[in-house]
Amino acid sequence: MRHFGHIPSAVRTGLFHREPVEFTPDSPARTLAVALGATLYSPATRPRLADAVRKQAGRGVVSMVLCLEDSISDAEVEAGEANLVRHFADLAADPAARTRPSGEPAAGTVTDADTATDLPLLFIRVREPRQITDLVDRLGASARLLSGFVLPKFTETRGRAFLEALAEAERTSGRRLFAMPVLESPELLHLETRAETLAGIASITDKYRDRVLALRLGVTDFCSAYGLRRSPDMTAYDIKIVANVIADVVNVLGRSDGTGFTVTGPVWEYFRPGERMFKPQLRRSPFLEGRAEDLRTALIEHDLDGLLREIELDRANGLLGKTCIHPTHVVPVHALSVVSHEEWSDAQDILRPDRDGGGVLRSAYTNKMNEVKPHRAWAERTLLRAEVFGVAKEDVGFVDLLTAGLAG
Repeated sequence: MRHFGHIPSAVRTGLFHREPVEFTPDSPARTLAVALGATLYSPATRPRLADAVRKQAGRGVVSMVLCLEDSISDAEVEAGEANLVRHFADLAADPAARTRPSGEPAAGTVTDADTATDLPLLFIRVREPRQITDLVDRLGASARLLSGFVLPKFTETRGRAFLEALAEAERTSGRRLFAMPVLESPELLHLETRAETLAGIASITDKYRDRVLALRLGVTDFCSAYGLRRSPDMTAYDIKIVANVIADVVNVLGRSDGTGFTVTGPVWEYFRPGERMFKPQLRRSPFLEGRAEDLRTALIEHDLDGLLREIELDRANGLLGKTCIHPTHVVPVHALSVVSHEEWSDAQDILRPDRDGGGVLRSAYTNKMNEVKPHRAWAERTLLRAEVFGVAKEDVGFVDLLTAGLAG
């Protein structure tokens, strides 16, 4: 799979200075953590779940979470588990679902068509640790399509049992399985317990570092604790109590010194009825000719202007990727994740071998200062994002990428 792999090759060639690389569920964790992009959530009880997974893969989704937690009622859990087992078997029987044989070690980014997969990275969001081992046993051979589990309301105490269950499931299945803890507990939100809770999370995730793919933020739960809900013209960063928690999470768990993890952006709750972002006439507008004002109008009309601002603020605040609950959110997240030619040029200059000693140089775009040592971590992170999301051509912007992603 690859980002923008759902659009024709000729279109990609016209958009990218460097195209996104291909990757598989067996690619290095460092690559997969960045490649998650817009992670689309779906209730595990959907009657046509396998068809929904295939459909979203065809629209450019590369990671999905099939949820047994907050998206379904307590009474639906047993049926949801049975539904997952049934539809994983359906997906595994599809000849298109080709993955590396169970137990074979990861070997980096793979481009061989024989090991490619047309399915997204699939994760299951569970409620209790026992579900991890139970589901892996029940999935049987179809567990080869599973990339891992999402762990709710994660703290050191609660998380330990989840991670131990994950390690056990790995041993019994012979497959690599990742954890994506969700940081959403009241202990993390409340000021008097936040520092201790963060320290505990840092300790347990460091112990299981090889299994923790990314940390996810449960901002809806944060707001719930105070009876808050942001409107569509406000971002998570406008709610100060939420913004403060995000800042502290990144401060402790998102450092670039080798101790941190990828932390993903919070969910955007708003969408219009139906699955298409634009009216047909707006989707046919000649965006490639610079009609950006049409796009802006369309986005505002469809309550997505706030989403775009929040995506930009996510990255500015150290977050990468985003939890999504509607398909129309996926393409904007991916389009804004592509590295601009200017960003790539600056990162390349900063990381030149002859600049190891530091110093300051003028950007090739002659509009900023690049200071080699302070900007090195940013440059390394930018080039990793460029690997999985690609580098846009000089004259290609967000409008072009969004239009191509929707048309694909």
